[in-house]
Amino acid sequence: MISDAGTRTADSAATSTQVKLFVLDTNVILHDAGCIFNFEEHDVAIPITVLEELDRFKKGSGDIHAQARQFLRELDQLTGDVIAEAGVPLGESLGRIRVILGIDTDRVRGVFIGDNADHRILNTALALRHLEQDREVVLVTKDTNLRMKSRAFGLPAQDYTTDKVRESDALYSGKRLVTDVPSSVVDMFYTSDSGVDVAAVDQVEQPVSNENFILRNGSKSVLATYHDSDRSFRRVTRNAAFGISARNAEQTFALQALTDDSIRLVTLAGLAGSGKTLLALAAALECRTHYRQILLARPVVALSNRDIGYLPGDVNQKLDPYMQPLYDNLTVIKHTNPESAETIAEMQETHRIEISPLAYIRGRSLQKTYFIVDEAQNLTPHEVKTIITRAGEGTKIVLTGDIQQIDHPYLDSLSNGLSYVINRMRGQSLYAHVTLERGVRSELAEVASNLL
Repeated sequence: MISDAGTRTADSAATSTQVKLFVLDTNVILHDAGCIFNFEEHDVAIPITVLEELDRFKKGSGDIHAQARQFLRELDQLTGDVIAEAGVPLGESLGRIRVILGIDTDRVRGVFIGDNADHRILNTALALRHLEQDREVVLVTKDTNLRMKSRAFGLPAQDYTTDKVRESDALYSGKRLVTDVPSSVVDMFYTSDSGVDVAAVDQVEQPVSNENFILRNGSKSVLATYHDSDRSFRRVTRNAAFGISARNAEQTFALQALTDDSIRLVTLAGLAGSGKTLLALAAALECRTHYRQILLARPVVALSNRDIGYLPGDVNQKLDPYMQPLYDNLTVIKHTNPESAETIAEMQETHRIEISPLAYIRGRSLQKTYFIVDEAQNLTPHEVKTIITRAGEGTKIVLTGDIQQIDHPYLDSLSNGLSYVINRMRGQSLYAHVTLERGVRSELAEVASNLL
């Protein structure tokens, strides 16, 4: 039995001033099925409208469909046969959860023109605030517009921030410039083949595994990467991959990480035209003998690729318009290195280079695959986790994207999957990250990225 909104039980009334009531929107659950366990001692309310919306997402192979099914299973296990008016406990040191039937009020209906799910959820939250005046009621939604509507009614509204990075400016960049390195230390990098011990470069504070450094003394400088395994810095030389040469220090660091077999996860972030996808493809082709297949993928649309069904043709023909940027980069490689054209064509014919929609990755186990995921900023943290956990023995995964160019309606520069991985994986020995700050596509592209 589903409870209607009502008063709290006598034992909980004493703590009602401290315990808040969070009302969840559907998009929060589709973003993270385990969200109900992240509100500490506070209570959670699920409007009946949310269950109605989740019913539409039960079937499907996308991430949001999996999230909907997982949440409904968890709610079913928690509630048993009956949900009491006071709700059911979520677990030790956690609050309670209850499902709220629609509560009719003329206030929302009198303000908005149409009747839709968002307005019904807002209506429920406003009614709960009226019924439970002894504590704070907060609407939690990833819909910016619904948050503004809620605040217009004087009802607090928040984004779901559990998996958000704190500040985008503080996000790990993967590289540092150190300008006060003694000249003798810089010289050591050019004379030593085994690297330079961390104790010799005491100007660098708390380096993490695979972090990159530009060490400089006046006109002298050296590029180096820190290896935590032997606590040493090793010089990084400018190199090329399949005819594509690094044009700056960041690209040099990127190519080093992309072609290092000991690094199994690489993230590249940067503005449009900084060379992220081109470098990843060139490195994959350079390392082709170490892998059975090069797999390229990018999000087709923000929520589970469902729009490709409206295009004519088979799956490859439907994907072509979305995957054209990958083909464009392959074309650049062919023109830069004409001898590579035959190799690339042969690999495409034998499916050693494959382009696949991300929706089809779930359930696969990728063995000895160089897997490039473009536009990773349009993935949720859960979707990125799903992708990375597909990695089998000998697989390398590269995520590229620009956290300032997000098309997903419920993600931002702090909550997207790419930022989430950069924040969580920092310091792991099998992970490397580089932020590409300079555009190399053209002078026009760089000016547009900076000014527009």
